[in-house]
Amino acid sequence: MPIHTNPEIMGGVPVFVGTRVPAQTLFDYLADGCSLDEFLDNFPTVDRGQVLELLQFAERSSLLAASSG
Repeated sequence: MPIHTNPEIMGGVPVFVGTRVPAQTLFDYLADGCSLDEFLDNFPTVDRGQVLELLQFAERSSLLAASSG
């Protein structure tokens, strides 16, 4: 998993592993119409692979939630 929580890092907010960048920041950027490259340019400590893995996880989770609802 490309994100984790630790009460000592950002008060336990889910962040990208090895960073202090909240995962929610990615979704906020995308919702505001920014590109993946813009996000990565602004947060160079986050790896493209981490972002893609999180997006795939989110997609699978939303599809599972939709099919079980």
